[in-house]
Amino acid sequence: MAAKRSNKADPTAPIAENRRARHAYEVLETFEAGLVLKGTEVKTLRAGNAQIDESHARIQAGEAWLVGAHIEEYSHGNAHNHKPTRRRKLLLKKSQIRKLEAQVKQKGLTLVPLKLYFSDRGFAKLLFGLCKGRKTVDKRQNERKREAEREMRRQG
Repeated sequence: MAAKRSNKADPTAPIAENRRARHAYEVLETFEAGLVLKGTEVKTLRAGNAQIDESHARIQAGEAWLVGAHIEEYSHGNAHNHKPTRRRKLLLKKSQIRKLEAQVKQKGLTLVPLKLYFSDRGFAKLLFGLCKGRKTVDKRQNERKREAEREMRRQG
């Protein structure tokens, strides 16, 4: 779960991170995309109330979408508040969308959100990766390698 951000916090600090993604997937390439959000969603993100652990990106009809991300309802919102798990459009160039669509279809790769944050200019951005799923054996080997590196740092 993402920690609550205070107004005095670093504005470029991540709002939400998907830490399990790097364990479960091998990230081949990363992309940055803008998000089409409603006003109440932006206010909620500024408060740091979002989760992207269970979400993924999907390409449908030539458009990229973020599916399954949970942005809580705005506490001071009214009847026009947003739905917490609605689909949100990702802003990418057409050439990027075509490239991603081809790779996802041909190679069976997945688009996994890695980090949600605000840019220097104040726009909500999503860093997502073109990922390949890891098998259990690969996860264990990766963990052993990380543990060996930690041990080397402690000794040296």
